[in-house]
Formats: sequence, C-alpha cells, structure tokens
Amino acid sequence: MTTSLTITELLGDGIGPELRACVHAVADRLPIDVHFDSIDLSLDNRRRSGPELYETAESALRVTRLGLKYPTVTETESPNAVLRRALDFAVIHRPVISIDGIRSNFSEDVFLHVVRVATGGTYEDPGRRVGRDAAVSLRIVERGPCREAARFAFELARSKQLTVTSSSKHTIQRVTDGFFEEVVRGVAAGYADVDHRVVLFDALLAKIILKPSDFGIVVCLNEYGDFLSDMACGLVGSLGIGASGSYSFLESGAPNVAMFDPAGGTAPDIAGQDKCNPSAALLAFGMLLDHVDRYDLGHALRMSLLACIAARVSTADIGGTLGTTAFTEAVLAQLDERLPKRASTEA
Repeated sequence: MTTSLTITELLGDGIGPELRACVHAVADRLPIDVHFDSIDLSLDNRRRSGPELYETAESALRVTRLGLKYPTVTETESPNAVLRRALDFAVIHRPVISIDGIRSNFSEDVFLHVVRVATGGTYEDPGRRVGRDAAVSLRIVERGPCREAARFAFELARSKQLTVTSSSKHTIQRVTDGFFEEVVRGVAAGYADVDHRVVLFDALLAKIILKPSDFGIVVCLNEYGDFLSDMACGLVGSLGIGASGSYSFLESGAPNVAMFDPAGGTAPDIAGQDKCNPSAALLAFGMLLDHVDRYDLGHALRMSLLACIAARVSTADIGGTLGTTAFTEAVLAQLDERLPKRASTEA
C-alpha cells in the first residue's frame, strides 16, 4: 500500500494559487506523506523561460510519473497540448456525475465516463488559408492513441461493470473515423464480457440528453471527446466540477505517466478574491489518489466534498455562500471523520 507520494506540481495562472492551497490543505491531512515538486508554468514564467521550461516539466514528470496541473493561460501555445504531445499522452478520462445540491436545468441523473483520444483530429493541425476564400486543416487519426483509449475504456468498463459506446461520424468521415472504429472493434474482441456498441456522434448527443442512464463509458476521438465532456458538465450544472486524468502507456500497455487537472479555466475575474470553487481541483487530486491504489483516500475525499455540496455548504457558484477557504475547511472537517489515522512512528 502506498504510504508516500512525490507529485510533479505544475503551477498556473489566475485562480491557480488558490486551488493549489486547497489541494495542499487536503494533502496535509492525509495519513500518508505527500511531497510536491513544483514547476512554475504561469504565463509570466513561460515568457521568461521559453520552450526550455516545457523540457523541465517533461523531465520531472518522467521521473515522478505523476502530475497535478493547475489552470494555465493559453497565449501563443496551449500548455496542455504541448505536454500531451511531449509525454505521449494517449488518453484523457473525464468522469461526469450528477451531484446532489447542485441545481441544473436537466432533470435526469448523469453518471458518465468520457474517454477521449488525447491527440490528433483537427486539433493537431492549426490549419491554413487557401487563397482569399477558403481554409483547410488536416485530420489526423493514429492507431496507437486510439488503441490505448479503447483499452482504457474497456478496462474501466470491466472494473466498474459498465458498457462501452464508441462514437464518431464513421458514415461520413469514412477514412478517419472509420479507422478509429476499426481499431476499437479490434480491442473489443478481447473483452467479450463487456457490452460494446457503436453510435453516431450527433445521435449520441441527443440520446444522452434523452436517456443518460443508457450510457456508462463513451470512447471517442479528440474533438468529439472535448465537445461531449463540456456538454455533460453542462447537464450536471457546472463546468467547475469537472476533473480529468491524462495518461501515457508503456509498450506493454501498463500506465506510464499520469497527470490530473481541473477542467476549468484560470478565471482571472475572481482570482485572489477567495471566490473560486476548488471542487474540480480536489476531485482531480482524488483521481490521482485512485491511480496510485489509494482508492480509500480518494473515496474519502470525494464523499467529504459531496457531503458538503449536498448540504449547500459550498461556494456561491454552486448554490452556497462560502468563500474558497471556508469551503475547503468544511471539506477538511468531513474528511477528518472519514480518514484512517496516520500510522504512529513511535517504537
């Protein structure tokens, strides 16, 4: 059982320092030793340090194989995109669930895992203009990331006894999306115990809204996963509760580097005002704990957070009245009741 962790911590912009303080407050309460190796990825430091800063971050992540990233400003480049390619991240996993206490315009309960191919699609190519009146971008679909995303989805489905839906526009994008579905079917053949179906992406969006309980895990290409993740967060009432994990894999299929982050942005309009919602950052930390086989700690953190939100002991954006610090303290009070005690070091 893991009793100590070293985490590469990637510092960010805007509300990043406040989110970091919340995560550290939780880490200090855990009955394990957590060390943070911090690298400043804020915009100011990226401007000062240049591309070499990403090399420093990559090297650190390859050593610890475990990262926690806070929101960063995208100026000339997206730090997330740079890190995904540098570290060969193949999969982005975003769980989205309905939470008691958060008001939503949607009446059905959502319990959905979005498994997204982390690279490729049209996101990989910035595109170019063709003359005055046209533009073009290249759509890239690679076997490796598709295979890893499918394998991740089916392993997750097997562990949680859920179904897998692969989704694309393979009837229209026959070469690229068709290739994706071909790779997924190949992986599915090794998981006869997991129900797999294929649903066109436009129909999938409608079907999730009509009956979300029909879907457990959805695996899809880069853009589709981006769209679906944000739509699902909208259904449950807040983009501020979305957390995600990004994963690379060894040739054997075993996980290599994993990085976790809140899905929201830097929120510069409320930065430094004790107003931000740290839920997504804490949920991301919970996912990290699950990843290192301390599901007991990750579960305790999630239950503590959800208990506060259900009681409307939360930040204003999700129906409460507390500031960031007071909300974190409320979560810590719940956490203290759920955690095992730290083992004594006395003889």
